[in-house]
Order: sequence, then structure tokens, then C-alpha cells
Amino acid sequence: MQRIYIQEVVTRDGFQIEDQFVPTDQKIDLINRMSSSGLDKIEVTSFVSPKAVPNLKDAKEVMEGIDRKPDVTYTTLIPNVKGAERAAECEADEVNLVASVSETHNMKNVRRKVDESFADFKNIASFLSGTGIQINGTLATTFGCPFEGSISEDKVMTLINEYLEIGAGGITLADTTGMATPKQVYQLCEKVLNRWPNLPITLHFHNTRGMGLANVIEGIRAGVVRFDASLGGLGGCPFAPGATGNICTEDLVHMLAFMDYEMKVDLDQLIDTAKHLETILQREVPGQIIKAGKITDLHSVSYL
Repeated sequence: MQRIYIQEVVTRDGFQIEDQFVPTDQKIDLINRMSSSGLDKIEVTSFVSPKAVPNLKDAKEVMEGIDRKPDVTYTTLIPNVKGAERAAECEADEVNLVASVSETHNMKNVRRKVDESFADFKNIASFLSGTGIQINGTLATTFGCPFEGSISEDKVMTLINEYLEIGAGGITLADTTGMATPKQVYQLCEKVLNRWPNLPITLHFHNTRGMGLANVIEGIRAGVVRFDASLGGLGGCPFAPGATGNICTEDLVHMLAFMDYEMKVDLDQLIDTAKHLETILQREVPGQIIKAGKITDLHSVSYL
């Protein structure tokens, strides 16, 4: 069976756009539950300005409060050297850098041109040198931009190379606004892996147009084995008109489990954790499996 790695982003990507502040102790408890479920990586938080993302103002407290398991990678998104300093203080295993392939989206997201973002990344890499903290480079709007439309594959390849030149150990190709199609995913991933066959590639899909899980299947067919997902299907890009959440972690694991892929994740525990997330938010989340149940869940029949 092929091994698939499941990487959770709910407490960063999901919580960052929630209107209500999720208390620090509830974030810590949720991360500990997810760690115990067998996830391979958890993007715990982001060291960004509290004014920009109020729900992540407790990043330091969360990072220092969680119970870490040795087989889980705990990563955090950072925007600049100050964020790198805070991540190092909290002994993050990895930092995640994000630049958009689209110039327009990058300006709306971080108010910088793409080359300005990479200039900052070089400074971050220099600061982190010798700390043991790994760098993951994410390319947002890899598969399309709601402002510019189609994205050049050649530009994606160029920016992957720029990340590798500053020392990134892994690359995430992000469908930030849910514009990817399965055919497009297969073609680009095949092209990337043909050039860098040993490069750890993560795919980060949003389910804005209902193609998220289909895109996963085509990513696997191309050779990708690492996928971001968000518990309950929370998340979404705040700068994308009509954007909805990330692909749902428990729905993803359910699909792959019944296709006989190998994962460490305990599906039942993950479903219970997704239901607990609803109690935290006091509302339903978009995930399907916690509503419909697993395909092996049978129901009793009564005859009138």
C-alpha cells in the first residue's frame, strides 16, 4: 500500500478567518487531540501581526503550551525575520514561507511584489541557518488567480527553484482560491516531479468549486504523497471572492482509507475531534463524514 502523509492546517488556516476568538486553552487541547490521532504534521499557528490576524494573537502561548509528539512535525507560518525569531524562541520544527505566484494576489495578501517577498525569505533563511529549523516554501495561487486568471507553469517552476536556492527542504503547491482542475494538477505535478524527483511536494487544495478530493487523486497519480487539509473543512482565502474552506481532513482520510492507502491517522478519533471542533465553534462545520457517517456505518431497519 502507498503511504500518504496527512498534514493539518485548521488551527492556522482555519482559525485565521474565524470571527470569534478561539480561546488559547481550547486551541491547545484541539492540537493535542489531533497530535494523538496520528497526523504527520500540524501547522499550529502563524507569527503574524495580531492586528492583521486577531485570532492568532496567542501564537507564542499556543506553541509553548502544546504536548509535542516526536513523530509529528509542528510548523508555523511566518511572514518575516521577526516571525522567524519568534518561531525559533518557541522551537518550531519547521517554518512555512508563503508567496503567491500571482503578483496581484501577493500584493493584496502581503503588500509586496513577489521578488520583494523572496528578498525577505533570503533574510529569514540566513537567520535560521544553523538553528535546525526546516523551511517549507509555499506557492499560493499555483493553479489560478481570481484576479489574473491562468498561472504560467514556467513561473511556478522558476519560483520553486528560488525557494530551493535559499534552502527550502519542501515545497507546497497551493490552490489558494479553489481554481485547480484534476487534469491541471496531474500535469503540473508530473512536470515538477520529473525535474525534482526527490523533492517533498505538498498539495494544498481548497474545495471552493467542489473539486478538492478529485484533485487529490490526480496528485497521487502523479506521485505526490503529502496533502494539507483542515479539520471540518474550515478555512479559505480572505482575498478570494466566493472562496470556501480547505479540503476536509476527515473526509480526505475517509476516502483514502477506503481506497486502501496507508496512513497513520485513526479515522474514528479524527471524526470525534471534528465533532469536538463543532462544540468549540458552536456551529456546524462543512465536513461531510461527520454528518453522513462512514460508508461502513449501517443502520437498523424497522418495518411498519
